[in-house]
Amino acid sequence: MKKRHLITAALPYANGPIHIGHLAGCYLPADIYTRFLKATGEEVLFICGTDEHGVAIELKARKENTTPQAVVDKYYEVIRDSFKDFGIDFSHFSRTSRPIHHETAQAFFKKLYDEGRFKEIETEQYFDEEAGQFLADRYIIGTCPKCGHDHAYGDQCEKCGSSLSPDELIKPHSALSGKAPVKRKTKNWFLPMDEMAEAPGFKEYAKRVELWKTNVKGQFNSWIQQGLQPRSMTRDLKWGIPVPVAGAEGKVLYVWFDAPIGYISATREYFEGLGQPEAWKTWWQDPSSSLVHFIGKDNIVFHTIIFPMILNEHGGYNLPDQVPANEFLNLEGDKLSTSRNWAIWLHEYLIDFPDKQDELRYTLTSIAPETKDSDFTWKDYQSRVNSELVAILGNFVNRVMVLTHKFFEGMVPGNKLKPDTAARAAVLDAIRANQDEVAGYQHEMIRSLNDFRFREAQATMMNMARAGNRFLAETEPWKLHKTDAAATAVILDYALQLCAQLALACEPFLPFTKGKLLQQLQWEPDTATRRQWWREQDAVFPLEAGHQLGQPFLLFQNIEDAAMDAQRARLVKPTPVEENTKPEYTPLKPEITYDDFVKLDLRVGQVIAAEKVVGADKLLQLTIDLGFEQRTVVSGIAMHFAPEEIVGGKVTLLANLAPRKLRGIMSQGMILMAENKDGKLLFVAPNGSADNGGTIS
Repeated sequence: MKKRHLITAALPYANGPIHIGHLAGCYLPADIYTRFLKATGEEVLFICGTDEHGVAIELKARKENTTPQAVVDKYYEVIRDSFKDFGIDFSHFSRTSRPIHHETAQAFFKKLYDEGRFKEIETEQYFDEEAGQFLADRYIIGTCPKCGHDHAYGDQCEKCGSSLSPDELIKPHSALSGKAPVKRKTKNWFLPMDEMAEAPGFKEYAKRVELWKTNVKGQFNSWIQQGLQPRSMTRDLKWGIPVPVAGAEGKVLYVWFDAPIGYISATREYFEGLGQPEAWKTWWQDPSSSLVHFIGKDNIVFHTIIFPMILNEHGGYNLPDQVPANEFLNLEGDKLSTSRNWAIWLHEYLIDFPDKQDELRYTLTSIAPETKDSDFTWKDYQSRVNSELVAILGNFVNRVMVLTHKFFEGMVPGNKLKPDTAARAAVLDAIRANQDEVAGYQHEMIRSLNDFRFREAQATMMNMARAGNRFLAETEPWKLHKTDAAATAVILDYALQLCAQLALACEPFLPFTKGKLLQQLQWEPDTATRRQWWREQDAVFPLEAGHQLGQPFLLFQNIEDAAMDAQRARLVKPTPVEENTKPEYTPLKPEITYDDFVKLDLRVGQVIAAEKVVGADKLLQLTIDLGFEQRTVVSGIAMHFAPEEIVGGKVTLLANLAPRKLRGIMSQGMILMAENKDGKLLFVAPNGSADNGGTIS
């Protein structure tokens, strides 16, 4: 492990508040990982800040009939305060409108410009004649060529996540006037990404990516294999950081050039505030420092390709060691939509549930979209709080605390007991067995955290509490006390030590619960104890005999139905389909017999790689993992799906179809697809829990 760890979370746009999709995508995982590293004694810096440039800010200002500066000032405070109240423990939270960021970003651009790294290219770009200005990508709206969404932007479709260019949009129109734009010539400075991909430093960095999460590696490889193109690093806009070269009047830096540099300027600002203006270099330029970016899947290309290229071309900077991007979180079965208010806003949640930060942290981590999109529902939230936090973790701690106060006046009773009877020997055996079980969960949790598997790690933490409840059920101290107070003392002493371990285990996931638990235990772990436990060293039994405990109270409260009904009522439902609208279906094919059907060998597969077939607009080459082997399948779905968006997804494969060569590639099977009434293709996919290679019958 490296000496120090620089953790960044994607800079949120200061054009609106934070919702639960943002939290699940990157901020909560980043906070969990940061807290974990700190607990182990590692030197960690957690950097973030608001992204205050780009077209999204201008659009918001137009919508609210105000200025871009007023917009970013307003939402910077909303975002900063909601993160703080939710327990996201940034070392420093900055903003890209500050002078130190302008200076840093312009210096980066100027160095690359002076060294001839950019290509000055005159292009034709969309121009709104009515508004009298060039249109940046986000000012151009049209139909997505990949999924058919009719409100895709010129740089990205927020429905399917595909990265786009304005020329790819179908029927584009201006977001300013609503009119169809025209093309006009303009000069900008381009990053020659095709050439930079061949640079030795970038190629060496690319080897790291092969060890990253499948969804991240899949997008990275897909972009590289398709062939990178030069990308403009300047824009014809008014709001942004002015391009610092002659002849660039009226142009600003592309937001995706400027924003990631915000991590650097925020680090500089942090250390300047400490009176150490040169200390930031240790974190960004010393090879013994690790750089990890936490982002959502829509930012993968920018953090794995464009920003690393900029750093590599500049020279002297560390490139990312990990980019553990998450997929998207949906809400009540539908895509999050800020325009329809189909979202749960963090600042509103904290008003409605001011003391339930950990309840939301726990639920979002339990359903974290680590490998595929997941869904948040208020019913599931209520169930997880009531049946897990209340009934398992909270129940165990409360039983132990109440029994200790009842039988031993709230003092830690001690663990001295001789196995001088069969019953006492059985008690000691039960303690040793439970201790071994808990130690196994502890080690498993730490391994999962190191591997960025936070959902699994939190589940293992809850298994520790489950083990505690089983231990109480097996030993029944409330009954045993009537006949053997000494054995009861040892049982409750061990249970209290387990409560102390649970307080340590809660640290990354449930920091507010950790504080409440420590309050009841009247114990504050020192640094050595925390490091000892989190580094899988000796078991921790920190509570000494005679230690006075605090008064017991419930860690969690049940969530009532009325509270959930009120939250669901706040959501604006999607417009329903007219009941009398009856879709047209393709006629059934001729009848077959059962014997015909049983010849088909349908298997569960997972797409582990995808790329476009050269020279074939409709074909994708897929690599399918069947568990026992991998297959190459050529499928005619390229007009419906981008390669990077299907990597990691489950499919149904007709595995015993005779191989067939397509475009010189031997296709070893066929994936099953369905078509809806609008002609959109959908995967006929098995449940995500199905094992690769499993048969479908």
